[in-house]
Amino acid sequence: MTGHVVEQQIVEPIPATRAVPPQASSPDRVGPRWLPYGLASLFFVIYAIVSIRRHQRVMSGGYDLGIFEQAVRSYAHFHAPVAALKGPTYSVLGDHFSPIIAVIAPFYRLFPTPITLLVAQALLLALAVVPITRWAQQTRGLWVGLAAGLGMGCAWGIARVVAFDFHEICFGVPLVAFAMEAAGRGRWRQAALWSLPLLLVKEDLGLTVAMFGCYIAWRGPRKLGITLAVVGVVATAVEMFVLIPMASPIGVNDYLQQLEPSAAPHIPGSHVWPPTRLDTVLMLLAPTAFLALRSPLAAIALPTLGWRFVSHNPAYWGMSFHYNGILVPIAFGAMIDVLARRPAHYSGLRLRLLLAAGLAVTVATIPAFPLSEVVRPDTWRTTPHERAALRLVAEVPDGATVAATNQLAAQLTSRTTVSMACPYHKPLQPVQWLVVDPQDPTADTSNCPAGWKRVVSDAEQAGYAVADAQDGITLLKRSAG
Repeated sequence: MTGHVVEQQIVEPIPATRAVPPQASSPDRVGPRWLPYGLASLFFVIYAIVSIRRHQRVMSGGYDLGIFEQAVRSYAHFHAPVAALKGPTYSVLGDHFSPIIAVIAPFYRLFPTPITLLVAQALLLALAVVPITRWAQQTRGLWVGLAAGLGMGCAWGIARVVAFDFHEICFGVPLVAFAMEAAGRGRWRQAALWSLPLLLVKEDLGLTVAMFGCYIAWRGPRKLGITLAVVGVVATAVEMFVLIPMASPIGVNDYLQQLEPSAAPHIPGSHVWPPTRLDTVLMLLAPTAFLALRSPLAAIALPTLGWRFVSHNPAYWGMSFHYNGILVPIAFGAMIDVLARRPAHYSGLRLRLLLAAGLAVTVATIPAFPLSEVVRPDTWRTTPHERAALRLVAEVPDGATVAATNQLAAQLTSRTTVSMACPYHKPLQPVQWLVVDPQDPTADTSNCPAGWKRVVSDAEQAGYAVADAQDGITLLKRSAG
């Protein structure tokens, strides 16, 4: 006798608080599967071109490309991550807790050049386009996926990361993007696993991990979410108050003082005007046509915005540097979450107008931010001053000790031991070479109030001789004895 076994499937009810994002209605609407990877490849090339050409044109700096290269170089040779540009024995783990940069060390060992770091950063930032595009494409179709991918890849916050040397935050951007996709689609374990490595990216990102935990506890498995939230908060506390002070040469977390109320400048109205903080938030939301505000996932940005806006350092408030990169995938992820959960509300002409408005903001900002450098003729020309700088730093022999101004320092970190040129005469070990470019717009003159001519003059009195000079740049060598 032949019998048939019938399997009984038990389907767990979906909690009322959890909405299931709809899938695109047909393969034609979804579009090609390669779209997310094609866009990511395109942006990888653009990001790499921008950052590498800036370095080749002597526009990158010892602060911060040189510092990170010195740390990665130390990791590549199985040493503690010391950055001589910060100090003779300064461990970067005492500055920010970012051990994840050690992942680049094997590649740097094979290709010992700062370009290795820049290519790695371009790859990581471009990788973040994949989950954002895929999520939008699979839930709302080809055109929404294309708009989200282009908006994410061209975002001004990402462009700022690309142009400002190298930073550990490039690891955090794709991790947040993948975690946002997983959380938005109800893949709770994946969301937790994607967010956990943020603990190794930077000390404050433990609070971002905690926010993912809070969202999971609200929408999904409560135990998993609460556990993740506790781990995130505890990790941030341990990193900020224990690990960083242990590694710091001064024994404290130097950045905490920027959050102390007693350290705030007493300027009437400083928290109201200028409205830099508001401008930053508006510029983050505008490329999403402000749809991101309608998603609870947008709350994941609150810890990063919170510590930045409470800080007394105005550099954290605005759109400069690399600080907004981590917020871009949160904004676009929140936008997709809204479109996925409310397909009937955002469809047809209304959807097209919203997507067009968001892309219009993105397109309008491109000329003002560094991605436009790809098509600017100046990007592909090397000025006489840049050629002079490259020629002079090439005269410094491999393995030498050298003090340099900021942008020249980044040209030397792969093959010499570099410290900052000012004050060059106060390191524990006197340097063999000194190279000074008075035209460096990023050079820190706070320790050289008398100016660069005085630096060169003092060096000559201390036993250095001019080895070469061109276009205002001076290379000095320390006399033997």
